[in-house]
Amino acid sequence: MVNYRDRLDIIADILNVASREAKKTQIMYQANLSYKVLQRYLSEIVTSSLVRFEHNKQCYMLTGKGHEYLDAYKEYARCSKTMEKRLNDFSTKRKFLENLCPAKQIVSLPESTVELTFGDI
Repeated sequence: MVNYRDRLDIIADILNVASREAKKTQIMYQANLSYKVLQRYLSEIVTSSLVRFEHNKQCYMLTGKGHEYLDAYKEYARCSKTMEKRLNDFSTKRKFLENLCPAKQIVSLPESTVELTFGDI
């Protein structure tokens, strides 16, 4: 099963790389992003002040707000995995119960040619 990353995951991946003072190509490869996608996200997170570009070092660095995002993301990811596991457990238990008492299949009968009138009902 392929597990695609959503927007929050991609931002967290970029911030994790930037936490080690990284150049754009390092972020692109280590966060496993295309150049086009990286450009879009970098613009967004710089504008949001999660990272800043350090001109004298020519690299991206995590800001305090970026650290705050990563801390909150770690808690979110932990809760998300716990919830996903509980949903999978719930689904497994439901299937087990459905197998113990399977629903009857509905058999369609050919249409009747009997006409009903209001008096018959």
